[in-house]
Amino acid sequence: MKMLNPQQKPRLERRIAGSTNRWRFPRQPFSGDLLGLSQMCKAANIDFDEVLKNPDRLCISQIQRIFPENLKNKTIQSREADVILECLGFKWELHQPQLFQSETLAKLYLMGLARGNANPEKESVKILQAQQPGRSREQRPVKKMILSLKINDPLVTREAFATALKNLYMHEVKICLDDVLGVLAAAHILQFGSLFQRCVTVMMSGLTPSTIKNFYLAGCKYKEEPLTTACEKWMEMNLVPLVGTQIHLRKVPKELLHKVLKSPRLFTFSEFHLLKTLLLWVYLQLNNKTQTFPMYQTVLMFFSSFPKNCAFLDRDVGQNLIPLFLCLRLHSITKGKDLEELRHINFFPESWLVRVTANHYHALENGGDMAHVKDLSTQAVRFGLLFNQRIRHTDLECASTVYENTPISLRAERLVTYEIRAQTTVDGKWQEFRTNQITQKFGLAEPSCKSHALKIQTVGIPIYASFSFVFSLS
Repeated sequence: MKMLNPQQKPRLERRIAGSTNRWRFPRQPFSGDLLGLSQMCKAANIDFDEVLKNPDRLCISQIQRIFPENLKNKTIQSREADVILECLGFKWELHQPQLFQSETLAKLYLMGLARGNANPEKESVKILQAQQPGRSREQRPVKKMILSLKINDPLVTREAFATALKNLYMHEVKICLDDVLGVLAAAHILQFGSLFQRCVTVMMSGLTPSTIKNFYLAGCKYKEEPLTTACEKWMEMNLVPLVGTQIHLRKVPKELLHKVLKSPRLFTFSEFHLLKTLLLWVYLQLNNKTQTFPMYQTVLMFFSSFPKNCAFLDRDVGQNLIPLFLCLRLHSITKGKDLEELRHINFFPESWLVRVTANHYHALENGGDMAHVKDLSTQAVRFGLLFNQRIRHTDLECASTVYENTPISLRAERLVTYEIRAQTTVDGKWQEFRTNQITQKFGLAEPSCKSHALKIQTVGIPIYASFSFVFSLS
């Protein structure tokens, strides 16, 4: 006599179905053969593995396809509710056709049928038959029932939940930017896919310094990659010129900031502007009671107040910030005043400053050659211009700005590797224009080579123009 291990699960029984010897499971919910089930899933555009994990998924999808889309925007007259939903301390009356647009409510409904000693599969067939064209709508397929849904997400307020339920009945219900996070959370709990995507669209078009944090965290929470990508892209353009000038800079998550700093598309007026923005962010993290945006001199005084025996990044409080500052291209800061400021605030380790000074000395000794720069996309000198209106290259303001950032070569003739990039938004979508990496020989004597021009055809405003370059020996 063979003894069975009590912890060993019994094997599933299998039977042969039809002349093709297809395997099938004899027990519910898969009473049919698996090949037939797979074909049904393919026809209904449903993932077969999801149906095996959740058998109600197929039934819900079939019912959703039967209910006509024009049920929305039609007033339900002289008809009692099919379901009373108890949620958030309220009782919400819902009707059957709208109920099945939410997978969560549909599952609760089918579970309610099962608890009523009814055959859920048989009742589902009744629902499908009752909605077929030509069938009388007066015959109620099921009885009214009470369902309960518990929601623990603090983002889901009664107002947000009401808006989500309203979308079951009406198309294009207006979603306010202030309420979109709660509606998104409610749509996620209800598994109401179309509403969830509408919320994502609203959030992607409503990115501002005050919303970027919560929208980015929502994208991470729900694994909504288009939303997180949109947040990262927006921050790449607006970290320095916009977010870096407001108190909302404090709210930028460290993870998002690190991603943006590593991006080769990051826009900045100069490397020193980016450094100041990052120092302001650190200051706001350490002074969380500050209610107004600090002056830069206040930030310098704060870091200068630490004892001089140890740089800020070498202290315990600064150790976890090192990955952020490693993304900076400190060798691109060349003005003597700016370099002296870096040393005065005692923020960077001495080894970092020695390396920057050595790179500058080597470049000067070799006529400006930047031999230490190996990768244009991550190490090149960069500066940017922000165009809010159409201007000509002869305009005084444009000319003075470009002249201020124009590099000076100590050689009469030399090679320059450079790239020009411009980005803007049109109808909420980013447009990018760029040259490839170009290497040309420039000189002081005539005739000399002229740089390539980047032609831009767009109606987008503003235009973020970025320039990256590296000097090398001719």
